[in-house]
Amino acid sequence: MPAPGFSSSKSEKKADSNNAPNNPRRDPYEVLGVARNATDQEIKSAYRKLALRYHPDKNANDAAAADVFKEVTFAYSILSDPNKRHQYDTSGFEAIEAEGQELELDLSSLSTVNTMFAALFRQMRSATILASHHSSFAQLLKKVSMTKFHNLFRMLVNLVFQLRQLFLQLFWRRHLMVQLLFFRFRWGSQFLERSDSVEKQCAHFYSVEITEREAHAGVVCRVCSSEKSKFKLLYFEQEENGGLSLVLQEDSTKTGKGASAGMFFLRFPVYRFDPSHSISVAKDPDSAFFKKLDGFQACEVNELKPGIHVFAVYGDNFFKSVNYTIEVMSAENFSVETRELQDVEAKILTKRAEISKFEMEYREVLARFREMTDRYAQEMKGIDELLKERNAIHALYTTNLPSKRTTFKGSRCEEECPTKEKKPRDRSRKKKWFKIHLKVDRRKAC
Repeated sequence: MPAPGFSSSKSEKKADSNNAPNNPRRDPYEVLGVARNATDQEIKSAYRKLALRYHPDKNANDAAAADVFKEVTFAYSILSDPNKRHQYDTSGFEAIEAEGQELELDLSSLSTVNTMFAALFRQMRSATILASHHSSFAQLLKKVSMTKFHNLFRMLVNLVFQLRQLFLQLFWRRHLMVQLLFFRFRWGSQFLERSDSVEKQCAHFYSVEITEREAHAGVVCRVCSSEKSKFKLLYFEQEENGGLSLVLQEDSTKTGKGASAGMFFLRFPVYRFDPSHSISVAKDPDSAFFKKLDGFQACEVNELKPGIHVFAVYGDNFFKSVNYTIEVMSAENFSVETRELQDVEAKILTKRAEISKFEMEYREVLARFREMTDRYAQEMKGIDELLKERNAIHALYTTNLPSKRTTFKGSRCEEECPTKEKKPRDRSRKKKWFKIHLKVDRRKAC
């Protein structure tokens, strides 16, 4: 028997593959309801909607919903991985490697637990990370590599311990891993603000009570850091059983001298923008330009209902803590900004459609340009070869061929100019002045 929450062993998987014809798998694109040329953000958005709809915590004792949830999770595990998606598009299910399916969370077997921190860690390919009672969650931790997810475990163990206290409505001190803070709107100012510091790989939770008035006007939650720190802003929904389910996640982006992240619940479709998406999928500057707006996708939640809502700030720095300021405000006094935001996002959507059409035209013209460039090089080479051949033909119009003239001159030179023998160098010794014999007149003495 496999452990709860994880897939079976290789032998069991092999047995399941033998029984595959009895339960044929559906096309992952059909399961998620997306086109084959859908972007990564579109696939992720479709998966989130279906996962929230068919989640076992929301469909207790519903076997059909559990099966659909498993099917949706399996489809997303294929389409979210570029390599698996390419293999499936090429050869179908048979091309997908079985090793990549070894570690999968089976949420249907843990219907009583609380789902927490979906998509916080990209190393985990499952949809959610589960937070349950300490005893059952400890068994779940045994199946995960402690060396690879040490920091994740350290945070989750503390998180689980303190979430149990949340159900008892107890407040904890600041030195704990997770700090639960509860605030209410004070409608004298229609504004809520708090500055704090969260440790790396830790989270601060904030509970805000929204009334009918704030829900109707719209609510905005923003987090800013003046140090260009990396953090995540999270929004949770409360389940019927009292647990928390992650619905939205916004990564911080650098803005001027700092970093910020925001969520806007304005009762009309709003969009999130992930600038890193275009960088990750682009292979050249042209692709980076045309894929830049692919990260502009609609948010899953556009409005908040009256009641208590939970936000969290997660410190995503590698070494140090994150100093941040969180603001929760009513959009009642920001009517002008709300209209401007709606207008500019509509323009961005229009521009994205225009860029998509322009890309097709650009690719066609670029291909034509490259074709013309290649032809230009070939024509230039052909002209040079023809001119060279013409000059060679002109050189043939002569009575003295270069080869014969050279031979004649060489033979004549050999006849008229015989090789001179080198005379040996005259090495006769010359008399030197100090060896010259001088004649001396010998006179007789008088």
